[in-house]
Amino acid sequence: PVNSVCWAPHEHGLILACASSDGSVSILSYTSSHTWEAKKITNAHTVGCNAVSWAPAVAAGSADGSGRSESVQRIVTGGCDTYIKIWRLDNATGEWKEEAKLEGHSDWVRDVAWAPSIGLPRSLIASCSQDRRVIIWVNDGKTGVWQPRELNTFDDVIWHVSWSVTGNILAVSGGDNKVSLWKETLEGQWTCLSDSAKPQPGSEQRTL
Repeated sequence: PVNSVCWAPHEHGLILACASSDGSVSILSYTSSHTWEAKKITNAHTVGCNAVSWAPAVAAGSADGSGRSESVQRIVTGGCDTYIKIWRLDNATGEWKEEAKLEGHSDWVRDVAWAPSIGLPRSLIASCSQDRRVIIWVNDGKTGVWQPRELNTFDDVIWHVSWSVTGNILAVSGGDNKVSLWKETLEGQWTCLSDSAKPQPGSEQRTL
């Protein structure tokens, strides 16, 4: 089965990435001949690929996109092998190549989300796992190395992570029926802004 789909930024055209349980990632591009062209990253993750997310089209540190010398397409994937992998399209060959493999989780990676850059001087990726942890991966663009920062260890498996449009607030949802919102302080610490639980049957508000 297909576990995750994600549209590319519109600057790249009509492109859809799909993560599958067979461990592959398919990239579907709509062509000028009005057909869909498929490329596949085989064996992206052993056992299975659970999540995929596109990098923003605007390079980190460039509010107007002027920092890009060329259009670079990147995706991040998470799988049952506990790894997060970053892939880059080689414009010369047209093939997707592994650019980085991030190790930090101890169980299946359930979701990944690349934060919008919006002129920020760094790149951020959020990942969540069966191990109940959320990790923020930070790349300042100077060394090219992704540094992990553990956001929190939760009470249950974390299923999804999602960034706000401005890329400064992260929404986290998991098996505890809660959605929490997180934001980084000026000191670089991630703090919880809101923690809301799903209403249980029979607990509806009755006062008018």
